[in-house]
Amino acid sequence: MNKKLYLSGAIICCMVALGSCSDEPSQPNNEDITDAIDKTGSIETVLSTNHINKTHDEVVTTHKIWTNSNLYKTVVHRDTIPSLGQTTEQGENENGDTTSIKLQKDYEIYVTVQ
Repeated sequence: MNKKLYLSGAIICCMVALGSCSDEPSQPNNEDITDAIDKTGSIETVLSTNHINKTHDEVVTTHKIWTNSNLYKTVVHRDTIPSLGQTTEQGENENGDTTSIKLQKDYEIYVTVQ
């Protein structure tokens, strides 16, 4: 009797543990994420990178300043930075054929707001 009860309990625990697993990383409940910009008084910032050539990339920082629901000013900063080089990836065409292709490596962008 004890062995059956122990085995049943172990199976239930395994099922609960497996049910709590998911392929997607858990995301914290972040109340600061927004889908719309409050244009009564805010600064909207967009960061992007562009590949200029094999040795140089460009960082573009665009600030849109909103006051009283009107776009007051747009400020754009462009900086040239060294390229990270190339990497090789496997690509597939519409026929299902795979081939190696060279791509420029991309920078990761991290933003710290104080």
